Amino acid sequence: RLPMLRTLRACGVSARMLNTVLVIELVSLALVAGLIGLVCGYFIAAALLPDVAASLRGLYGAQIPGQLSLKPVWWFAGIAISILGALAAAAASLAKAIRMPVLATAQPQAWQQAQRRWLIIQSAAALAVFAVAAGLIWFGDSLIAGFAVLAALMLGAALILPMVLQIALAFGQRSARAPVGIWFWADSRQQLSGLSLALMALLLALAVNVGVGTMVESFNRTFLVWLDGRLAADVYISAASDQQAKEIKAWLRDRPEVEAILPGGRADTQLGGAPIEVLGLPDHATYRDNWPLLESAANAWVRLRPGDTGLVSEQLSRRMKLAIGDHIEVPVPGGNWPLEIVGIYADYGNPKGQIAVNFAALTRRFPQTPMTRMGLRVAPDKIAPLITALQEKFGLDDRNVADQARMKTESRRVFNRTFSVTAALNAFTLGVAGIALLTSLLTLANSRLPQLAPLWAIGLTRRRLAALELLKTMAVALITALFALPLGLLVAWCLLAIVNVKAFGWRLPFHVFPLQLIELLAVALAAAFCAAALPVARLARMQPASLIRIFVNER
Repeated sequence: RLPMLRTLRACGVSARMLNTVLVIELVSLALVAGLIGLVCGYFIAAALLPDVAASLRGLYGAQIPGQLSLKPVWWFAGIAISILGALAAAAASLAKAIRMPVLATAQPQAWQQAQRRWLIIQSAAALAVFAVAAGLIWFGDSLIAGFAVLAALMLGAALILPMVLQIALAFGQRSARAPVGIWFWADSRQQLSGLSLALMALLLALAVNVGVGTMVESFNRTFLVWLDGRLAADVYISAASDQQAKEIKAWLRDRPEVEAILPGGRADTQLGGAPIEVLGLPDHATYRDNWPLLESAANAWVRLRPGDTGLVSEQLSRRMKLAIGDHIEVPVPGGNWPLEIVGIYADYGNPKGQIAVNFAALTRRFPQTPMTRMGLRVAPDKIAPLITALQEKFGLDDRNVADQARMKTESRRVFNRTFSVTAALNAFTLGVAGIALLTSLLTLANSRLPQLAPLWAIGLTRRRLAALELLKTMAVALITALFALPLGLLVAWCLLAIVNVKAFGWRLPFHVFPLQLIELLAVALAAAFCAAALPVARLARMQPASLIRIFVNER
């Protein structure tokens, strides 16, 4: 639209009037787009709500309604985000257009010079934002500070991306020898002003996908290992009453396939003004060999037997700043129970803090604790017949007796359902980035014809020009994607080491998944190829008369 702006300015329209009309046009389009987005968002939320509600009910006992509730403030906020986002996206272009001389407005070289000055300012802002992120990492100690670190990292990376692309393309231009090669890199640099916003969207989408994907896969890997440790028994039983539990135990003692009966129990109390669970563990190799300890003192399980020591969950240790060797007073009926901490263990997904003690000690301190839970060690080929016999003998259903494999399968199903929203949002962000790239390329297609027509006139075929245009798009997309990968890993580290710790009280180990990174790199290049396909196909099929007409209109 630069030639049109130049013509209007030359006809006497002031820069202020022109920008005012452009802003009104932009706000109108953003308003329509925002309303359409809100309607689409409602249907997306309606589709994802059942899985989210079921996961929150199952994991945390939260009562989530099964239908959406609409609040006017959400609609107004959504429209405001749309309008403010559009104005922020267009601010740089409007500012550059209003400051340039009238006759220079439509000249690509003048536009590129203005872009260089803006890049310096933008890069300086990016460095300032990175400094804010570093300060928040060093001094921040809250969940809000964790999210602020993420926001600063993403904003700083988006602001500095055009400078990174400018440096990479300038290096390519200096390395080129052939005239077409030099033009290829120089023209790619000239296109950055029109593509930078779309490439920022691609960068953020890829970084979020890498970060969240790495977090989810790290959680998944850790979760499976943790399940193997926590669900170490072969069969789990929950009796309806203490009397039925005694009858089941007496019956099980006569079953030769039952290798061990592992009683269990838990009691609720408070510590440090917050509710906690006290878990009773029997003294058996099943727990000694499998319980997911993160830290422990020497001979921790042996020291657990007398009942004056305990293991604490990671979130409780972080919340109360507890370490190995510290002492705590646990409120029990009739007084306090002094315990020395001899171990810290992982307890993912539990909103409460937890203390694990010897089972016999738990029954002494909490005599009213129901003794209805137990685990069994059973020969693998005898598990199914034993469960069937228990159900027939004592009238137990699938909720009262289950084998380890079924409980793990159900846990994994809940885990996958919990992150279905994450997968959907990742797909949406990539889709938005692809559409942004497509619209930018379509917008640039017509304005770039004056740069391409002279090359066609001196002998480059339309097909070769189209191939060069496609290659340029793929080159800048590749540079953006390569920059997004380390940014995404940094986002994953922030999610695991800062946000997750402040939100839930436990920290997941950080894992890198090379195949996932390669897959996302391929997805980014595929999105860039799809976005460039339409304008490139138009160029390859353009009639010679259209290219000749460029010289009449533009020269």
